[in-house]
Formats: sequence, C-alpha cells, structure tokens
Amino acid sequence: MADLRIIIVGASGRMGRMLVRAVSEAQGVTLAGATERAGSAFVGRDAGELAGSDGRGVLLVDDIQACATADLVIDFTAPAATLNHAAFVAEHKMAMVIGTTGFDTEQSAQLHKTLANTPVVMAANYSVGVNLALNLIEKAAQVLGDDYDAEIFEAHHKHKVDAPSGTALAMGKSLATGRGVALDDVAVLSREGITGARKPGSIGFSVVRGGNIVGEHQAMFIADEERIEINHIAADRMVFARGAVRAAGWVSAQNKGWYDMQHVLGLNEV
Repeated sequence: MADLRIIIVGASGRMGRMLVRAVSEAQGVTLAGATERAGSAFVGRDAGELAGSDGRGVLLVDDIQACATADLVIDFTAPAATLNHAAFVAEHKMAMVIGTTGFDTEQSAQLHKTLANTPVVMAANYSVGVNLALNLIEKAAQVLGDDYDAEIFEAHHKHKVDAPSGTALAMGKSLATGRGVALDDVAVLSREGITGARKPGSIGFSVVRGGNIVGEHQAMFIADEERIEINHIAADRMVFARGAVRAAGWVSAQNKGWYDMQHVLGLNEV
C-alpha cells in the first residue's frame, strides 16, 4: 500500500517543524508538500532540513496551490489561513487534520460549509494524554455534579495569541457535557472588581501566558471537604505532532464527516 501523502502548512513555525519531523519519523506517511506565508525568509528552504530531520527535497512554497496533489493537509496555522487551505482541500477531494484554534462563529460556520464533503479531524489538542483527560473530566463531572465548584486553569508560552486555550475550552465543554449543561451558559471567562459570591454551577477559567511554557492544563472539582484535580503537562510539542500524524492515518480511511481525537483513539466508545 502506498504511503499517505501529507502537506504541512505553516511548516517553518514551531509547530510546523514538529509536524514535519513527526511525518519523517512515522511509518506509512510521506511529506508531499510544505508551505509558509508569503514573504517568509524560509520560502525555498528544504522543509526536512529546517525541521532538523533528513532533507527530502520538499521545498517550502508560499502558496498551497503550488503543492503537488496529496491525500491530506495538516493545518496548525490561524483561522483565516485555515479557511484558505480548507478550500484547497475541498477542491482536490483530500482529507484534513485541523489543530488551529481561535475561530469565531462566522469562521467556524464557513469552515464547516467548505468541508461539508470532507473527512476532517479537528481537535483543540492532539495529545493522547489530553484526550484521555477530557474523557476523565466528563466522567468526573457526571459523578460529582454541581455540588463541586469547577475551575479550569491553563498556562502557555508568551507567543500564544488566543485565550483561554482551545484545550481549556475543550475541558470546559467536557465538564459541562458531564453535567448536562451548555458551556456558554455557565462559563466565567474572567473576574475582576467586586464579583460577588460564586454562582452555583458556574465553570471558571484562569489563564497564564509567559516564557516558553509548552502547555499546562488543570481541571479542579472543589468541595468544602476535598478537591479532585485532573492535570496534564506537556513537556515537548512533539506529543501534539505525533498525535496529529496518528489522526491523519486514521481519518484517511474514513468517510466524509467531522471527527475529533476521541474518535481517533476510540475513547468515545469507552
């Protein structure tokens, strides 16, 4: 069986380089193309060499339309760029793995419309450990109910542009799902001034940005007598890249539809 041909967009960025490395290290996949934004000093460089793996002759281009036809695109860029790449994927009847976060309501609707006939995995976090934590958080929320106050904490590097992180929001959604409520109805995204007493059933969020923190997430269930914490700490971005490549291999065999890492890992069946 031929290798799965993958295009990595944003391939000179921190995450993009990790994705190129993960593809080069994985069995059954090959790097078919790599892109970077127009004007980048890295355009024309060998994507493999730039990522610290063996060069394979795949040069960075500044337009996805210049890439050879492939089977799948992995995209961890920004919402506007992802919408452009999605149109390319749909046009060429490919599959797509999306790790981009920060979409607004209009962008999200457009993305779903564009990829309506495409096999897509979209997740806020591709770590196997994080996705196991999401599953555990939902189960804990089912058992504990809203008798326990719920808080989500997250910390990332100083360059991250959206907050709370997509993973923190995914944790909040899992928690809300476990309680049988909608996250938008109970989320408290910031606190300042005289806030008054905590509203029963609310889910609070807090955020840290600094240094080179790869990613830390914590869900807390707090009662007067005890506190239960479900934590995940990422030490290296390769954990996300390897998960994305795993998702690529899985979704390439699926029919059109929207999936997440819970589907990839079979956790929605546990």
